[in-house]
Amino acid sequence: MSQSEGARLFREAWIAGVRRHFPGEPKAGYVTPWDETPQWEREAAGAVYAQVRHFVEISGATTSRLSREQKGRFVAVCWTAQMYRHFEDPKPGYVADSADLPVWQQGTDADIFEGIEKALLR
Repeated sequence: MSQSEGARLFREAWIAGVRRHFPGEPKAGYVTPWDETPQWEREAAGAVYAQVRHFVEISGATTSRLSREQKGRFVAVCWTAQMYRHFEDPKPGYVADSADLPVWQQGTDADIFEGIEKALLR
């Protein structure tokens, strides 16, 4: 899968996770379709996809043994690095530690990791 396709997979997993875990109606920006997603966010999604892909590959596909919390934390840290890359002074919520993220976002991040992992292990 190309990084561009991986970025789209990341976004689709994010939207599905938000719809699954978010309490109530999510903000429109949380579920913006790929074609309307800003370029910086597409680039960030592609970078995090590549990091997860590489992590799964260099781990010999043993990442299935990680907990959902560990998987979600990995995605959150990778995303935080992208926020610092794309924004000089990102909003605090964009760079919060994984443990400080809302429960819905922690679940969504774990879903993203597992979605990428599943696509790679097919």
